[in-house]
Amino acid sequence: MKISLLIFLLSLLGLLTGCVNDAGDTAGHWQTISSEQARDMMLESEEFVLLDVRTLWEFEMGHIEGAILIPYDQIRYMAVSELMDKRVPIFVYCQSGRRSSIAANTLAELGYFNVYDFGGIIDWIW
Repeated sequence: MKISLLIFLLSLLGLLTGCVNDAGDTAGHWQTISSEQARDMMLESEEFVLLDVRTLWEFEMGHIEGAILIPYDQIRYMAVSELMDKRVPIFVYCQSGRRSSIAANTLAELGYFNVYDFGGIIDWIW
């Protein structure tokens, strides 16, 4: 009897959770990938954004060709004007991976889909 009740309650919880997520989940999605995966995906994509989230000084010292700069601590304020289409793949990097992870998570919170954090420029294959 107790096991049947437990199974019933878990099933009910799953249904309720699924209904809530399906009805109003506006959060975006992001994932961590390798720099090799990022490069391959960019070569296959017709449209994408390559986003450097380091400081202006770091960006000016060297960046990946085609990248745009939005420092990670300004993502929440600048994304709306700089990243219009929330479904276009966004490939995020910083110096070593900490700031890119923060930025990718912020973009997902803002409702961006297809956000890929490939860590740091130090891992980029030129």
